[in-house]
Amino acid sequence: MKNIQHHWHTLSATEAAIQLQTNHEAGLTAAQVTERMALHGPNALQEKRRRSPWRMLLDQFTEFMIIVLIVAAVISGFVGDIGDTIFIIVIVILNAAVGFVQEFRAERAMAALKRMSEASARVIRDSRVETINASELVPGDIVLLEAGNVVPADFRLVEAAQLRIDESALTGESVAIEKQTHPLPVIDASLGDKTCMAYKGTIVTYGRGRGLVIATGMQSELGKIASLLGEGDESKTPLQKRLTDFGKWISIAALTICVFVFLIGITRGEPLLLMFMTSVSLAVAAIPSALPAVVTISLALGAHKMVKQHALIQSLPAVETLGSVTFICSDKTGTLTQNKMHVTSLFADNVLCTDWKNTQKTEPWLSLFHALTLSNDAHLDHHGKIQGEPTEAALLRAAHEAGWDKLKTEKNNPRLKELAFDSERKRMTTFHSVDKNSADKKGSTNHVIAYTKGSPEALIPLCTRVLTANGMQGITHETLLKQAEYMAANGLRVLAFAFRHWEHLPNSDDTQLLESELVFLGFAGLIDPPRAEAKQAVALCLSAGITPVMITGDHPATARAIAHELGILNDPDGKVMTGAEFVKMDDFTFKAEVERVRVYARVDPAQKIKIVRTLQDQGEIVAMTGDGVNDAPALKAADIGIAMGKGGTDVAREASRMVLLDDNFATIVNAVSYGRRLYDNVRKFVRYAVTTNSAEVLTIFLAPFLGLPIPLLPTHILWINLVTDGLPALALTAEPAERGVMRRPPRAPSESLFSHGMWQHMIWVGLLMAGLTLFSQAWAYHSGSSHWQTMAFTVLTLSQLGHVLAIRSETESLFSMGVLSNKPLIFAVVLTFALQMATIYVPALNVIFKTEPLSLIELLVCIALSGVVFIAVEIEKLLIRHGKLYQADLNIKTQVQ
Repeated sequence: MKNIQHHWHTLSATEAAIQLQTNHEAGLTAAQVTERMALHGPNALQEKRRRSPWRMLLDQFTEFMIIVLIVAAVISGFVGDIGDTIFIIVIVILNAAVGFVQEFRAERAMAALKRMSEASARVIRDSRVETINASELVPGDIVLLEAGNVVPADFRLVEAAQLRIDESALTGESVAIEKQTHPLPVIDASLGDKTCMAYKGTIVTYGRGRGLVIATGMQSELGKIASLLGEGDESKTPLQKRLTDFGKWISIAALTICVFVFLIGITRGEPLLLMFMTSVSLAVAAIPSALPAVVTISLALGAHKMVKQHALIQSLPAVETLGSVTFICSDKTGTLTQNKMHVTSLFADNVLCTDWKNTQKTEPWLSLFHALTLSNDAHLDHHGKIQGEPTEAALLRAAHEAGWDKLKTEKNNPRLKELAFDSERKRMTTFHSVDKNSADKKGSTNHVIAYTKGSPEALIPLCTRVLTANGMQGITHETLLKQAEYMAANGLRVLAFAFRHWEHLPNSDDTQLLESELVFLGFAGLIDPPRAEAKQAVALCLSAGITPVMITGDHPATARAIAHELGILNDPDGKVMTGAEFVKMDDFTFKAEVERVRVYARVDPAQKIKIVRTLQDQGEIVAMTGDGVNDAPALKAADIGIAMGKGGTDVAREASRMVLLDDNFATIVNAVSYGRRLYDNVRKFVRYAVTTNSAEVLTIFLAPFLGLPIPLLPTHILWINLVTDGLPALALTAEPAERGVMRRPPRAPSESLFSHGMWQHMIWVGLLMAGLTLFSQAWAYHSGSSHWQTMAFTVLTLSQLGHVLAIRSETESLFSMGVLSNKPLIFAVVLTFALQMATIYVPALNVIFKTEPLSLIELLVCIALSGVVFIAVEIEKLLIRHGKLYQADLNIKTQVQ
């Protein structure tokens, strides 16, 4: 098929299908799809080109100080020892390799997350409805649209049932446009006036439709705009930004010290080249330029692992924010409950029926089952299984059990028109033709019947009569509402049904007119059992200082019963705030109440936004779940918007920062726990990296003031940076969650990364390491041993291994945690120790590192001095546990355990 441009809005749907060589009933064949994909490419906007693995590797060498070091090493090789030059370059390459592997893994993890969060589309191909990735659409595809979908490509509409689309992203028009299927006579109509078209990136807000794809990817109207825009830089997470700023200050301090080291060495008569190489090596090791990158890698890999726990992170800052969440506002249906609706009772003619399989087909039961079957968007698939939204499927299943055949009933009473459900009306209406034979038998002139279903409070006031076995009777609204409340108090979701006869199909779409003077039929009571794991998840929330809040559109009595069963409400008669009460409250009154309310019922999406913002005004960090079109603003307003992966709409997913792949409340709680663990591990990594780097800088900086020679050679500094700052530090990111991670209060979002005594720890432990290293050097040097440099090198290396073992927890002893509870870290420590021993006792490495084999006594002294760091940090943690240290800065994490 040639890539031909048409004025598609001027063509009829049939003409457009002919031009695209497709059938808008059967769709494209598999062969046509393959051919068109090859011609047009995937339906995706061009993105900023990803870095190739080679580019990623080369970028490891672009740091200014790395380049200076390589140049200095090369110069050193020409004028001095070529062996040193080769070794320095090898260490730089190994460092780059470690950085490359981590960055490459993170890049792949983020790409996998992006693939998982791709939008999907329902298409008709080979006469079958399929769900595919939106990127697989090609011109000529037939796509089904419904409220909540983001339009995945440019369409010529072929069917529109009360279809309204928000095109503000494309045209700036804030009001959703009513769509239709007729061709337009004006060739040069503006985008907003092409009412028979739908465009990529716009949002279906109401109704349903069917579209013929006429342009994809960069050929779409959105693609044309995207091609005019410049590429923006990827945004950094708040933690990255803080670490970048911190890194700048550390870098300035480190460079200043390196300059001092160089100048002092020169004034003492040290070789110029040696001092230059030492200063540059020290700068490379000390400047924490990789910290922001390591944080990104940790968050990206963590986010990828969270998918296994059914949480899809769409924004890296969300991982940081998860640890600060104080309120989780959750939908009831499907999140706290199983979303396995089934009808347990039907009410009609003052009779509550729990077994309708043998119900007599007399009025009003006849009409009620008619309504259950026809005013229903669920359907039977080709295996005879009921498919559709859980509530609709449950209603159809009840009718099916009573012997009603949907296909046969729809054939006799085809749907003519519908007024789709919306959250404001809380009801829907369908219009059907009346079987001519049955109408003639009854002598009726009414040829259309409308069935309305919705919440009892929304529907009963619109009814003027009730259908009974004795015909039409007067209605008592209060009695029916009490019956609905009685059913709801037993945990049932209650839907009311009514009907109205029409002589002809009304032309108007005025819902107030069409949904008036109704005849009440009955109620259906549905149960959606709570998830087994939800009760435990609620208890875990409460122990973690997080307040779970249920928000539902259901009856207050239903909400209260489920909330009490789950532990959200302690009192079976606990307070439930309804949307009607909400409206009557002024802002001041609601602010006083919002932190005490645990259950909201009959709340509409607009009120969700107010709940979120009021909680935020009180200083709370709010996670909010949602699945519908109208939930999107509340999801965006929340600190963590959480969309439903199974039943959610495209709009909700795009507005959220996290998607629940299993729509389960327990998954939110697990994600919070995992987010806390990730943040803890990032803190541990930063604590370790900054402390060890400061120890290296202080060791070399202080030595001249103590009358000691330069304690470490450039090769020593780079080796320590590779083996101790590399393997053990990275293994810290695999540290399991600390015990009690969900039994401590949430972290304040404004809290510094260096709070809870961390900055004090980095200073005193850095000084301790440097002091122990210099003590070993001074002891050996003044006792006439030629091994003083090897001893200083060994003490500094091994003390860092003791440090990494001690900081696995901020409060708990290593021995109570279990030494082997982080096997990657133990492996890294053992490997690093073995490598360090090799540099001392392998003759070939003695030449490279300028080391000498230590005697047993000297080695034991090095190990004993290094162990002081481990013991000192364990004592620090003991004092923290007993409330003796960092009390001004530290909320003891064990206080709620």
